[in-house]
Amino acid sequence: MKKIILMTAMALAVLNTQAQDFKAPLEKTFLAFDTTMDMTVKVEQSNKLSLIAKKWSNDWITHYYLSFSKAILSYMEKDATKRDAYLDEAEKEKEEAVSILTKENDETFVLGAMIANARMAVDPMNRWQKYGQLFTQGLESAKDLNPNNPRMYYLQGTSKFYTPKAYGGGKKAAQPYFEKAEGLFAKETGGDITIPYWGKDKNAYFLGQCKIEDKETDNH
Repeated sequence: MKKIILMTAMALAVLNTQAQDFKAPLEKTFLAFDTTMDMTVKVEQSNKLSLIAKKWSNDWITHYYLSFSKAILSYMEKDATKRDAYLDEAEKEKEEAVSILTKENDETFVLGAMIANARMAVDPMNRWQKYGQLFTQGLESAKDLNPNNPRMYYLQGTSKFYTPKAYGGGKKAAQPYFEKAEGLFAKETGGDITIPYWGKDKNAYFLGQCKIEDKETDNH
């Protein structure tokens, strides 16, 4: 009996160690990916995220970050075919994350909206109707589950930011979304890579850009 108890305790200890093991490399790799604008470095770190997702394939969060990285690479890539290829990978990894979770959560809905927006960005004139709707639906579903998710408002802000003023976009239209996200980002503790907290720094950057235009407008 003692032997069985000891073996069970050892097995649990091993499982706990394995669960902890992926956090450090995942955090290090994701931060290296997220804090550079060098495409070559981003590709390298995304490839590392792919290895992490393969090694810890039963953890939804490893697939989530790999999917996120592919969506970001699509935005940075100039070749349309390559952009779509990145998004094919992003969708595959996102679905893998959902499969492990057995259902969508607010973060996967936000990620899905991000991928839809990236699809639209490849060919806006021909894709805005289909993927614009998917973008909106994804964010609405995320809001139903967690109205305090700042990444939701950050994505709405960036979408408005890059939409021409003639179509209801521009900096002034985007600013309220970045301000809403800023307040919610301030409430996030961060520090646990298994609970997504990306977006705060970039939201602050865009909010700053919006305020610059306001000052210029006020001076005239």
